[in-house]
Amino acid sequence: MKRGFILAAFLAATAAFGCVVVQPTIAPPAPEAHAAPLPFKGRLADGDPAQLPPSVAMSLSDTSPVSFLYREELTHEDRHSSMAGSALNPLTYAGYPTGEYTVTAFASLSIVEGDKVLGDYTAQAHVSESYNLYAEPTHKELDEAARAAARRQVDQYLYNDRDRLAQQFANSAQTATGAAAGK
Repeated sequence: MKRGFILAAFLAATAAFGCVVVQPTIAPPAPEAHAAPLPFKGRLADGDPAQLPPSVAMSLSDTSPVSFLYREELTHEDRHSSMAGSALNPLTYAGYPTGEYTVTAFASLSIVEGDKVLGDYTAQAHVSESYNLYAEPTHKELDEAARAAARRQVDQYLYNDRDRLAQQFANSAQTATGAAAGK
């Protein structure tokens, strides 16, 4: 009787845990807390206008002497358990992770005026998400989350560097005005 009860309890627990589906979730991007236009306008010399940090996107102008050069690169990594080990592990059927996808986004932004570099920024963001037999994140979701995190970092760097950038631009404009007046 006791063995029958233990066996029934074990089978009930196995059935209950076997039906559990764990959905991986990717955290939504944090709101752009510091997205504000830069203290000057610039033209996009290199990069995709749809994939810019918000503060750069707000500061675009086709007629500016300042140029923005923006680039993003992604690397992908996939770690997974062996099929034999997963098949023999009862936790696999209960939704235990069988692997993990990792995307690393590298972003770089250079702000130049003629030969003078006003600012140079790089950012790196990692996004990882585990998967199981029942659910896995898409590569597109992870790519977008990593890109958004790298853009937020660049935006934060620009926000923190606003005063210096404004001074650099003002000095550059005064030098250009002085050189034009001396001709």
